Amino acid sequence: MIQEALGWLNDLMWGWVLVYALLGLGLWFSIKFRFVQFRYIPEMIRVLFDKRAISAEGKKGTSPFQAFAISTASRVGTGNLGGVAAAIAVGGPGAVFWMWIVAILGGASSFIESTLAQMYKVPDKNQYRGGPAYYMEKGLNNRKLGIVFAITITFTYGLVFSAVQSNTIRLAFENSFNVDKWVMGSILVVAAGAIIFGGLKRIAQVTQFIIPIMAIFYLILAGYVLIVNIGEVPLMISQIFQAAFGFREIAGGTFGGMILIGIKRGLFSNEAGMGSAPNAAATSEVTHPVKQGLIQTLGVFTDTLLICSATAVIILFAGGYEGSQDDGIVITQNAFESELGTWASIFIAIAILLFAFSSIIGNYYYGETNIEFIKESSQNIFIYRLAVLGMVLFGALAKFEIVWSLADLTMGIMALINLYAIFLLSPIAYAAMKDYARQRKEGKDPIFYQDHLPDVKGMEYWRRDQDIASHEEQRRMGE
Repeated sequence: MIQEALGWLNDLMWGWVLVYALLGLGLWFSIKFRFVQFRYIPEMIRVLFDKRAISAEGKKGTSPFQAFAISTASRVGTGNLGGVAAAIAVGGPGAVFWMWIVAILGGASSFIESTLAQMYKVPDKNQYRGGPAYYMEKGLNNRKLGIVFAITITFTYGLVFSAVQSNTIRLAFENSFNVDKWVMGSILVVAAGAIIFGGLKRIAQVTQFIIPIMAIFYLILAGYVLIVNIGEVPLMISQIFQAAFGFREIAGGTFGGMILIGIKRGLFSNEAGMGSAPNAAATSEVTHPVKQGLIQTLGVFTDTLLICSATAVIILFAGGYEGSQDDGIVITQNAFESELGTWASIFIAIAILLFAFSSIIGNYYYGETNIEFIKESSQNIFIYRLAVLGMVLFGALAKFEIVWSLADLTMGIMALINLYAIFLLSPIAYAAMKDYARQRKEGKDPIFYQDHLPDVKGMEYWRRDQDIASHEEQRRMGE
């Protein structure tokens, strides 16, 4: 009964409404911003490791790389391993193409939302907070909409998506080690509790260590499989493109479903335009808001064009996914085992543990910062932490279909609210991009003040006369 109700609501939400919104706005943003997601790729890499972006002593917030790691921790998880497999099993190889399209066009949306998050961020003790709720309140002068978004993202990420991640971890360990779901759920609750009660700094420290190591190792394995099967690559690419626009899919009535599953799983994986990554982007200490916009755009490409594609390559090489009744992560494990041997299935179980566990941690932070937006209350945060741990346990025990259906519904609602906001605020992000480009053309390392855009209100953090010592220090370093 619950599954049927969720299915009906998802059909309503994803029945082309979000398809047009995601692809249409992504294309419009790409053209308006002159394909910023491609023009600035070298600059993205430069600012990711820019030491001048932060102050040396007493700095607030996180480094640009730590903010990148937090958002990537949330992005890289079940969507990259289990979600890709589920998309291919349901929509065929063509679903991979539509995942790529979401990432390519979504790069522009990600740039805008993360730049806006930096522009409207606020200091909070020894860190910063920001994101869609904040730029809705300050940029659109609409606190009510910000509260609606804050509630939606807290429920979606902090609770539902955490259940999705723990569900996938349980399935992977059940498949490889036959671990009891209650045991796995209990272990995840204890481990997650130890970190989320430690605050943002501990979250940043954990994610910046886990994500790069596992992502690189995962890509090395995928690269090895690609080299071993190099002769089949042209056929595989042809298979993806033919299926994406194939007459067989159109004639069989599966064409629309293939697009939808590709877009849903692509959005779940890279989160471009959904309004989640901006919460991490706002925590970073940078000299210009556009720097973090560029870094988060790089995160979209890292997630989908690299890690998701690596998973898709191995599944397509291995085959056997057509009509499979296995859960997504089990399909991925079987594909790795087929290509690399029995040990590879165990590696995937460990990889999904680290990827998905880091996603739980990143997702938790998104909820925390939005609860603080609604009302600062240590009691509310404590209750929220307990609720997150409860959903982690629920996900480890629940059925695969219910968890994913609930995730699809809530992320769709969240994406629509955020896309509406960034569409209205996109001229402000465009003006910031022009300011950044002008300074780079003059050979400067860009810095930003509120009076660079005198007609834009609500950017108190970027005032020249604001009295945050570390902020002034990092400005001088940028100059």
